[in-house]
Amino acid sequence: MNKIYPSAEAALEGLLYDGMTIMSGGFGLCGIPENLINALLKSNVQNLTIISNNCGVDNFGLGLLLQTKQIKKMISSYVGENKIFEQQYLDTSIRA
Repeated sequence: MNKIYPSAEAALEGLLYDGMTIMSGGFGLCGIPENLINALLKSNVQNLTIISNNCGVDNFGLGLLLQTKQIKKMISSYVGENKIFEQQYLDTSIRA
């Protein structure tokens, strides 16, 4: 099996489905799988459960998936920098 793909979209081909759970690495905004997050954004997969130590910021990282409301549940240890997450949590459109 070839583990090198020409793009993030190619690496995720056939693996994504609505309602899946994804664990994302990185610390803060360092070391996050930026290209894979952008591929998830383009795929329009919905109702994701995301496990990460944080939910990014409003316009970067996992925050992009929050903007498009592709995340239904967020499991993380720190959420203090993301206003979109805060609003979605308070209006109960996302579970935590």
